[in-house]
Amino acid sequence: MSAPPSSALSSALAADRLGSASVASFALTAAAPLMVIGGVIVAGWANVQVIGFPLGILLIGAALALFTFGYVAMSRHIRNAGAFYSYISQGLGRPAGVAAALSAVLGYNLLQVGLYGIFGAAGSGLLAVMFNVEVAWWILALVAWLAVTVLGLSRVEINSKLLLVVLVAELAIVLLYDVVFIANPADGVSFAAFAPDNLFIGGALGAVLTVTVTAFVGFEAPPVFAEESRDSRKTIALASFGGLGVMVFVYALTAWALTVATGPDNIVVQSQEHAAQADLMFVLAGEHLGSFFADAGNVLLVTSAFAAMLSYHNTVARYTFSLAREGVLPRSLARTGARSGAPVGASILQSVIGLAVILVYAIFQLDPFTHLFFWLGMTGGFGVLLLLAGTSVAVVLYFAKDKRGESLWTRVIAPVLSALFLIWAVQQTVRDYGTMLGTGDDHAARWILPGLYLLVAVIGVVWALVLRSTKPALYAAIGKGVEGGKTEVAPAEAPKVGV
Repeated sequence: MSAPPSSALSSALAADRLGSASVASFALTAAAPLMVIGGVIVAGWANVQVIGFPLGILLIGAALALFTFGYVAMSRHIRNAGAFYSYISQGLGRPAGVAAALSAVLGYNLLQVGLYGIFGAAGSGLLAVMFNVEVAWWILALVAWLAVTVLGLSRVEINSKLLLVVLVAELAIVLLYDVVFIANPADGVSFAAFAPDNLFIGGALGAVLTVTVTAFVGFEAPPVFAEESRDSRKTIALASFGGLGVMVFVYALTAWALTVATGPDNIVVQSQEHAAQADLMFVLAGEHLGSFFADAGNVLLVTSAFAAMLSYHNTVARYTFSLAREGVLPRSLARTGARSGAPVGASILQSVIGLAVILVYAIFQLDPFTHLFFWLGMTGGFGVLLLLAGTSVAVVLYFAKDKRGESLWTRVIAPVLSALFLIWAVQQTVRDYGTMLGTGDDHAARWILPGLYLLVAVIGVVWALVLRSTKPALYAAIGKGVEGGKTEVAPAEAPKVGV
């Protein structure tokens, strides 16, 4: 007996469910301020041993602002949950687009599963301090995994509302910390962290840029939700520029405030002491605000890590969905719940990957913070950096063929400037990858981790060429998303479910 229509599966995402604030919540919670500064940037100070991360934040923020002009313009012409994939397909060609798509799926998966490491490590430390209870990190990671799996199958607006609540609380306590840190300087209020000499030194620039780009991963999320947004032309632009602006302001302010609180000359040493527990911010806050606000920050770090992994889960699932809908990946992954509108098949696949990673790291007793959160997270960030550079070039080439009313600034000047910077940043990152990981250039991970993108890119190009020879109609529709129409799975093909 077949299931009733309300429980059937389809191949379309839910339309008109998200406004600007909801879409921005996916971007801002993916780039959670407490987790980014307390985890990513503090780990960056500890590993890279360069003071100038606040200046790096401003530089990357400016480059991403230039990038966003062309990126948002592309979203007005191409609506597809796989934004990078679509834009590169239409600008650089379908083989490059499929390579980019597989790179995006890899990169976002690394970012998402890496967060189980900081959630488990920070949560375990929090329980030990507050309740004197010892819980293995992987047990907490499995609890988070189960919650993300359930929410990933739910209506997208439920996810966005949960993320907004966490985001507001997180921003409030971060700004409180900033005021306290600046009001209580260790060695006077110093702007040394913004001095170029403290960034362009020691051959570590590429490492700083990659850590910093990773801090911003998530800002590019709004076009991924274009199909599910109300008045997407306006919503995506507001969410993209608004979300990026908030990130630049909060990240630069908070990173600088931390250097003021410790003293610029002490930030590296103190970061090294506190990186594994990701608690430097909370130790400093506790000295001036008391244990309540320090504990509250610790709790919000854990919840922000959860919110970020939920946001990445949604992004990964939609990239996978967009590839499956067009036949690049198995069609079964393009199924969505008729009630929830969530990409059911793709979401389940992402959950299976997350579970496998947690179990492997637990069985082999690998460090959840360094090896899972930092190494995989930074490698995921490097993948996004590659996609940003490729998309910038694709924007220029796409609008060279079809201007469609876009200004010279939007279609040429801004994307060219961002492409030049981002390509240079990729080169610097490859050079300094060992420094970023804290392993040096002799460690195998220094080559294996970034080399994963070369591997999946080659696979993507080969697979695209196979599709061109064997399924030309499918190949022609690659990257067109909802405009492709013919590539979508007909509702009649949905599997029958017993009741």
